[in-house]
Amino acid sequence: MKNLHQLLIICFVVLAGAGIFSCKSQKKIAAEEAAAAEARKIAKAKADLEELLSDNSGLSLNEKESRLKVIKDMNIDDPEVKELIAKVEEKLKREREALMAKERAEKLRREREEALRREGAEKKGLDDYFDLIANSTNLATANRYIGEALGLFASEEVPVLIIISKSGNIIDYDRPTTIRKYLEYLKDQKVVRNKIENVVYDADGKITELELIKE
Repeated sequence: MKNLHQLLIICFVVLAGAGIFSCKSQKKIAAEEAAAAEARKIAKAKADLEELLSDNSGLSLNEKESRLKVIKDMNIDDPEVKELIAKVEEKLKREREALMAKERAEKLRREREEALRREGAEKKGLDDYFDLIANSTNLATANRYIGEALGLFASEEVPVLIIISKSGNIIDYDRPTTIRKYLEYLKDQKVVRNKIENVVYDADGKITELELIKE
């Protein structure tokens, strides 16, 4: 009976030791797997960052910035990764600034083209209206053209300056008038004696000043 009791104790000790050993082994395996996963994550992050630096990613700037954000959100505590992140941030910052400058230049170019197109169209429209008003066969038609022409201006009181003569920087003007009065003048005189010299627009594309010159 005494021997049986001792045998049970020995078995219990052996089983307990085996359990402890097994527990320690599982923790070690888990730690090794975690370390391996972290190493793979670091290696992948480095590879992605190197690709972003190489200009061979084929990604748009927005896609590059999104990929960088994903890597940064991993909060990888690795000196090489942190250094690569800083380099990519600087590179993408320069790319963003260059893109914004290009977009500003493109916007300015389009605005200039639109202004030139609009100016050309408005000048042509004014010339046409001047002729139509002066050559109208009846008052109703002339008045309709006057109303349409006034729609190109900020108001009926927009000043009209008529250049009588130019000599170097010296310019002589006729007595100032308004666009309403000038269009009524064309209706009454039935002849166009002036051509458009300069047009000033407001932010809405309406004419705020018109300069003519005697032909």
